[in-house]
Amino acid sequence: MEAKYGLSRDFIFKDAVRFLKGKRALTSEEYRLLDDESRAKAFTVSGYTSLQMLQEFLDCLTKAAEEGTTKEQFLKDMNNFLEEHGYEGMNPWKSDNIFRTNMQTAFNAGHYKSMTDETTKKMRPYWQYKTAGDGHVRETHQAMAERVFPADDPIWDVWYPPNGFRCRCMVVSLTRAQVERRGLTVEHEIPYDVDYSTGEIIPAFPDKGFSNNPAKAVWKPDMTNISEPLRKVFKERNTAKKQ
Repeated sequence: MEAKYGLSRDFIFKDAVRFLKGKRALTSEEYRLLDDESRAKAFTVSGYTSLQMLQEFLDCLTKAAEEGTTKEQFLKDMNNFLEEHGYEGMNPWKSDNIFRTNMQTAFNAGHYKSMTDETTKKMRPYWQYKTAGDGHVRETHQAMAERVFPADDPIWDVWYPPNGFRCRCMVVSLTRAQVERRGLTVEHEIPYDVDYSTGEIIPAFPDKGFSNNPAKAVWKPDMTNISEPLRKVFKERNTAKKQ
């Protein structure tokens, strides 16, 4: 990756680990009260309400990023923990969904930080959207395939991957010379389709719940409309995390 994209793989993985370590385990009820930007720094798993369980999920995922744990080992470790605490183990599909989505989010967050370094962005001012390029790519994601936009284009606030559960898309940075040599067009408008029966223009968007850039978000949730007891939960949990 280093030679191909001009970015250090070591830095990307270190930033991926930092991204996971910066998350906070929350119950589904707490998570639902957050806006999309705040959710990017939170972590929850559907079907589990115990913070101990949720923290174990997060710790196992962080360990996977640090040590290169496989998804099979993640499933084994988590099922041992769940069964020891009286819970039924996960099925492989759910484990795969949790593992892939969170690892992709963390990796892409690390990649984003590397690409937005001022020196890197000056040398490689264009970003290109890449899919896995096989028959399993979602139609909406395929609409972005190979498209090039300036690194600071607002489209990356919406279309920076992952853009759905188990999404395998990523973004690579390009120099001006690469763009010119490959005959690529730098775009500024979101892809769209046309409903010819009505003439309606339909912009392409990521899967529901993924129209934001988790890598860009910061852990500063807006507490204005959240109840006082929940504000206390956030304060206590953030304080405990820093100790």
